[in-house]
Amino acid sequence: MTTRPASASALPAHIDWQAAGETLRTDGVVHLPRALDATAFARMEQLVEANLAAPGPRARRFYPNESATFLEAAGSEAFRERYITAVRETGIRDMVAALWGQQGGEQRMWYLGAQLFLKEGGHSRRTPWHQDTSYLRMRGDQLVAVWTCLDPLPKEHCLEFVRGAHRGELFNGAAVDARDDTAPLYRRSPLQRLPDIQANRAAWDILSWDVVPGDLVVFHLGVLHGGAGTAPGMRRRTVSLRFLGPDVVFDGRMRDYRDAQEGNDVALAGFYAGMKDGDPFRVSLLPPV
Repeated sequence: MTTRPASASALPAHIDWQAAGETLRTDGVVHLPRALDATAFARMEQLVEANLAAPGPRARRFYPNESATFLEAAGSEAFRERYITAVRETGIRDMVAALWGQQGGEQRMWYLGAQLFLKEGGHSRRTPWHQDTSYLRMRGDQLVAVWTCLDPLPKEHCLEFVRGAHRGELFNGAAVDARDDTAPLYRRSPLQRLPDIQANRAAWDILSWDVVPGDLVVFHLGVLHGGAGTAPGMRRRTVSLRFLGPDVVFDGRMRDYRDAQEGNDVALAGFYAGMKDGDPFRVSLLPPV
């Protein structure tokens, strides 16, 4: 597939977009060095800093006993509109379209939301290995996150990925339990428990990179990934922006037998209500980018 989006002239010329798109499809992740120029990076940093200064009621700590780990869900209406505007202004929208091979007026994508992560102060443990699709009810090739770190980060502290895992098994979600990184989110589920990747890293094809401000890492939401911890004195501000395209459908695979039997599946009673496996996703419920 030839990648020729309408705004190709605005894309960073040092990146081979056709090759990058193929890497994303096969590996489930692609590193885009210096994808944001100084102006675009400053725009994103300004927005993230404003969001961190006013985190809102959905902000939470993964591990309450650790001062270094913080998550902000960035779900407010005001910040949603600001992020969508920034995605357009910084060229991130056109970059995702190029990776998908969308051409000209065929460019279509929708915004799924943002997550901010701040790790600073002392030592923080890693974010457990997981797949975002364990928590979502979506499948398709055009289902990605654009991750960027606002601070220089060596690969040993970068987000890590298992190459090609988006093409394999869907595992149970991670409960984010400080005692066990593989503790399952769904207690009665047909999904297999997450493998203990950390205990046997040599058996997995793990990817990560040294990143500098302006780099982007784009990954499929089904790829196994986890965030490395930080050391005392480090500061790591990251933002993950999620998007879906027109090939995404509803994933009806069972997550938890207990919820299904007791009628407590909140997800199916809300955003996904009435959908059957394979149904085109209701993009009318999401803001276009």
